[in-house]
Amino acid sequence: MPTYDRTEALPRPARKGDLSLEELLARRQSRRSFRSDSLSIGLLSQMLWAAYGLRDSVEFERTVPSAGARLPLTILACTGKDSIQGLDEGIWEYVAANHSVGRVFGEDVRVPLAAAAYHQRFIAAAPVCIAIAAKFAKTTSRYGERGIRYVHIDVGHVGQNIYLQAEGLGLGTVAVGAFDDDTVARALKLSPPLVPLYLMPVGHPA
Repeated sequence: MPTYDRTEALPRPARKGDLSLEELLARRQSRRSFRSDSLSIGLLSQMLWAAYGLRDSVEFERTVPSAGARLPLTILACTGKDSIQGLDEGIWEYVAANHSVGRVFGEDVRVPLAAAAYHQRFIAAAPVCIAIAAKFAKTTSRYGERGIRYVHIDVGHVGQNIYLQAEGLGLGTVAVGAFDDDTVARALKLSPPLVPLYLMPVGHPA
């Protein structure tokens, strides 16, 4: 288990939205320009649940499929001062088991993340950047080398859920895979065997 300097319970996520799946699919697009408005902790809660939350109370029944239910991914929310109402700045790990977040680092890392992503400045402009990292061994220990492919497929599932939930909440996001792996890992305070795979800034579209 990671060491957290503090934990925060998240509001209960909604299980029904105002738009149909078909409407969300038609609206889904990559958005790279964000307003500076803060987000409520309720919006962050909904985004994290959609990304990797529990469908019910069973640990392996998530909002996304995972090859062999190995669940190799770690979901991090990178926030700034006052960017999420009711949540301090830092790197927060999503804990699906009790729908909470635990802070692993107490500073805003969005600017270093943007720099590590070849200066894609919108990463720092968004109120939160959701980072997705993986422990490949959780999947390759069962499936061997082919498990590498399965982990990348798992990340795709999570990314699409984030896109669709963002649209449903009137937010925007974009999946960023262009970055220097080692620099992003340092910015996120990741220790081996965790490897960063995706950065997804989220905010109100400008």
